[in-house]
Amino acid sequence: MTTVHPSNAETARAWDNRVRSYWVERETYFDRAMAVPHQRLFDAAAIRAAGREVRGPVTRGHVPTGDLVLLCVPDAEIRAAAAAVAGAAPLVGHVSGATPLAALEPAAAAGAAVFGMHPLQTLTGAATDALRGAGCAVAGSTPAAARAASDLARDLGMRPFAVADDQRAAYHAAASVASNFLVTLEHAAERIAAGAGLDADQARALLAPLVRTTVENWARLGPRDALTGPVARGDEATVSAQRDAVAREAPDLLAVFDTLLEATRHLAASRGAPALAGVAA
Repeated sequence: MTTVHPSNAETARAWDNRVRSYWVERETYFDRAMAVPHQRLFDAAAIRAAGREVRGPVTRGHVPTGDLVLLCVPDAEIRAAAAAVAGAAPLVGHVSGATPLAALEPAAAAGAAVFGMHPLQTLTGAATDALRGAGCAVAGSTPAAARAASDLARDLGMRPFAVADDQRAAYHAAASVASNFLVTLEHAAERIAAGAGLDADQARALLAPLVRTTVENWARLGPRDALTGPVARGDEATVSAQRDAVAREAPDLLAVFDTLLEATRHLAASRGAPALAGVAA
């Protein structure tokens, strides 16, 4: 019997609202396990489609029972949730990328083996398809707990890999740079593109193929061979003109441009490309 219970929402209020609107109103209940989503991270349909039996959802004030309880709550509430389910199951886990297993100590003190599993994926819709092929960072207080996390990850089509507690901050920072900061960077590109007469929608439509190909090249070739553009070819005049355009169109982004320029210059130099002279004012 597998029990999946409440991952980590943006705020406790957002989690409460989701529980009320998505789960309670739809009354999606299954036989032997329970699931409450973290930003659609582990919806019951995805777990059921993976062959797991799901009982739930379980909202605040109710204690789940079963073989495995998966806490899908905000990071700041993991310890309290672990205390609430202490003694309810022999396996208790969370799905936070940054939170160490120590947050599950109340459940561990009651005899549970504890684990963490964090899908390395960005989710803005249903999780069922998005999780397939994604990595999943796993850890366990015992070999059996680590196996349980890995097995559930595989059932959902993910590729589990181990991340120790003392590695979680670096792992999660890498994920934020690769995903969250990329969105911020593309928003900056949208703003600068206004200088070419493009509104935000047009900029996204035109830049998206470039972004996709760049990411695919990076994944396939690695950063050094994927790097193209004026810095890679040592075209200082073009970089200077770009900097002037940023200063004109979005002066608040100039520091970001300069920081990225410096990092790109170092990357280009590491592969033997012509080094640009400094162009920052």
